[in-house]
Amino acid sequence: MNSDHATPEVVVFGSLNMDLVLRVPRVPDAGETLEARSFMSNPGGKGANQAVACARQGARVAMVGRVGDDAFGLALKASLEADGVDARHVATDAASTGVALIMVDDGAQNRIALSPGANASVGTEDIGRLRSALAAACILSLQLEVPMPAVCEAAAIAHAAGCTVVLNPAPAQPLPDALWPLVGILVLNETEAAMLSGIAVRDTASAARAADALRQRGPAQVILTMGGDGVVVANADGCRHFAALAVQAVDTTAAGDTFIGALCAALANKESIDAGIALGIQAAALSVTKAGAQVSMPHRQDLAALPAVPRPSPVALG
Repeated sequence: MNSDHATPEVVVFGSLNMDLVLRVPRVPDAGETLEARSFMSNPGGKGANQAVACARQGARVAMVGRVGDDAFGLALKASLEADGVDARHVATDAASTGVALIMVDDGAQNRIALSPGANASVGTEDIGRLRSALAAACILSLQLEVPMPAVCEAAAIAHAAGCTVVLNPAPAQPLPDALWPLVGILVLNETEAAMLSGIAVRDTASAARAADALRQRGPAQVILTMGGDGVVVANADGCRHFAALAVQAVDTTAAGDTFIGALCAALANKESIDAGIALGIQAAALSVTKAGAQVSMPHRQDLAALPAVPRPSPVALG
């Protein structure tokens, strides 16, 4: 745990939710009642997830966002603090705390319904807290579970301050033209890449084409995650493919957030983009072997037993 709140290296601006997780044999049909195997509540939200994943990889992290004035909100802030995340910039709102209802089936795939609650109120006041949190940071991590105008303003402030803006465009939606050139690193999955690029991602070659097309819109780096099929990165050095590590998946919830948190931690430590991707792959691989979101996220020392990620291989755009 890192308790130094004075000088965050990474600031996460985004959502905090309480995840209500049902383990089910399969997704129920319309009108069907299906008995779940188990239930648990876990701290979540893409913003909070990325903050915790980053802190567990050794970075100093501050979180900026909103929770409700309720038991879930208190629990979420306490959970962040327990992992060494500076939660002083998380405001308490009159609205309820955001809640995600997650069903995880026997194939480890998840279905999620989200009530944004206080996350929907993130705006001008939170931007003011963001300015303070960014004073000594080098990275701002963004997602799209808070209003887009706030995301755009946060990106503009960080970009002007010389921070690297890492954007995870999830849930998938079109991005304003003004946001693209502010993004230093775009991290997204196959579904998000296909929606934003118009290129269906079916394999490594199509992933590279989609990533390269998105890079032409402004980001210096585009990282496309493909689960068990690995990761493709497109940057000034071309396109490269990183193989995934073979693990037995139990629950894929928050695997992408775990990857991003580890990537940001590596970059805050001045490691290369390839080293950050490799660390992200290891962290995400270990996270899917356990159920839950933040509860499944590994600490840096947990990765020591994992094999090294193979060196990436070039991908031609032909």
